[in-house]
Amino acid sequence: MSAIWTGASELLLAILDFFYSITHSYGLSIVLLTIAVRIVLYPLNQKQLVSMQHMQKIQPRLKVIQEKYANDKDKLNQETMRLYRENKINPAAGCLPLLVQLPILILLFNVLRTYDFAGTSFMGVLLGSSTTAGLARAVGVAAEANGTYSILAVLTAILRNPAGLSNVDLYMGNLFLLISISVLTWAQQKLSGANTPQLAMMNTIMPIFMAFICLSMPGGVMLYWGLSSLIGVVQQYFVMKKTKHELAVKPVLHKNKPAAAAQNEEEDEDDDEDEED
Repeated sequence: MSAIWTGASELLLAILDFFYSITHSYGLSIVLLTIAVRIVLYPLNQKQLVSMQHMQKIQPRLKVIQEKYANDKDKLNQETMRLYRENKINPAAGCLPLLVQLPILILLFNVLRTYDFAGTSFMGVLLGSSTTAGLARAVGVAAEANGTYSILAVLTAILRNPAGLSNVDLYMGNLFLLISISVLTWAQQKLSGANTPQLAMMNTIMPIFMAFICLSMPGGVMLYWGLSSLIGVVQQYFVMKKTKHELAVKPVLHKNKPAAAAQNEEEDEDDDEDEED
């Protein structure tokens, strides 16, 4: 397993070096790598987004099934799976793209953490430095023995030496990218149409969680994740726009009755009135 992991890391490093030989820019190399990964994963991401829209469409029917078979778990599972098959929904489709991207993100983190960027930046983002490291250098906090920085120590130093934050070149680009990733995470959750208390809570927690995770991420990793998230939000927007009309006009159970049924009811009412006359 370690050999596979090492080989994948070397392949990723070779791809970055190849893009750098073309662009002579570490930042553009990461941008091209991000676009390449999104192109490869496009079919999976597209399937995930469409599946999410279909899941929303069947929610009323799913709720009826859950209420009807609340005391019969076997029947509930059978009817739920039948509903998924009828609507060609794969419940696992929503998790698959994330499961595929996580190893890439971990590999990229390991590669960029030791990659020699020669102190370069891209659009103000220090590619080899994390937001925490930048803030630490700004307020004069020394790195620990293993080369990392304690978030608590950095926060304490900021309170003691807030004037150090004037050294914005050391952290502002990374901090802006970190905030952008949090906003994009919120946007992705919002576009998913979360309307339950549990999902609404996730919409609040996930951006904060991502911000905390990104504090220790090198700028190069955040650049990949931020651009990938931006592309994901744009793709999600167009998928939702395409399916919005379908979700609006299709009947949901008997709430919106088909036109033929409505016409028959009107004819029956007219016949009743004629008989009364």
